[in-house]
Amino acid sequence: MHIFIMLLINGLAEGALIFLMAAGLSIILGLLGVVNFTHGTLFIWGGYVSIWIFGLTGSFIIALVAAIVAGFAMGLIFERLFVRPVYGNVTAQILITLGLMIVFTDLVRLLWGPNPIPASRPEFMDGTWVIDSVIISQYRIFLIIVGILVAIAINYIVNKTRVGMVMRAGTQSPDMVQALGINIKVYFSGVFAGGAALAALGGALYVPLVGSVWSGMGINNQILAFIVVILGGMGSYYGSAVGSIIIGLTVAMVSWFYPPLTVYATVLLLLLVLTLRPQGLFGLAVRN
Repeated sequence: MHIFIMLLINGLAEGALIFLMAAGLSIILGLLGVVNFTHGTLFIWGGYVSIWIFGLTGSFIIALVAAIVAGFAMGLIFERLFVRPVYGNVTAQILITLGLMIVFTDLVRLLWGPNPIPASRPEFMDGTWVIDSVIISQYRIFLIIVGILVAIAINYIVNKTRVGMVMRAGTQSPDMVQALGINIKVYFSGVFAGGAALAALGGALYVPLVGSVWSGMGINNQILAFIVVILGGMGSYYGSAVGSIIIGLTVAMVSWFYPPLTVYATVLLLLLVLTLRPQGLFGLAVRN
């Protein structure tokens, strides 16, 4: 029972990190229809910027804010200069965002070097709690709380605010929304930048968990985020939330009970779900 509780907490913490990246991908895909491969690069930049600012200020909160701001700014630049001209052209989106991923990943290596940089957790979250022989990491609990708060905030923005209403309408009929005097392009830029900020926040929170930052961590987490998006259903925010939890728990359980299978567990789970539901858990079935 103690092991199960520990694995549950570890899995939920991993799921929270995956969700931060997958949610951004899902929102951009669901509301903008953009297949975005720059998410892995934004994840890396969030990690490196947070480590850099943390070293300068000694403040973990300021480091997180800096990572979010950096991700948001990069998202705005990417959307306005490179993505906006290719809305509706999936092939061009894939090629352009892949090119941005390669360029900005190499830029990270140029600025901070190719070798991993050690990272430490903030002192106020570096300890553990022992409850009835169960060792609970304070930082993992923090990750779970952040994931829950972000999920609540996204749900509120998408479903309860004018921004979410305009975006849902703009997805279906952008010309009609524009005709009503609403600059839908501003909303599109904001959504893309918001998704980018989530990816950067995920990178900033991931680095203290694993203890270092390196330029190759982006592609691994990006693949995992795409698996979650496909598993939950393309463009489904709720699917990404559920899929992140499922993947996080699966990785935690498999890595404990049978580590050699950990690398393949997520792909096998994806194959199983797609065999039963080709549209994903919360995706809409397509009828020919």
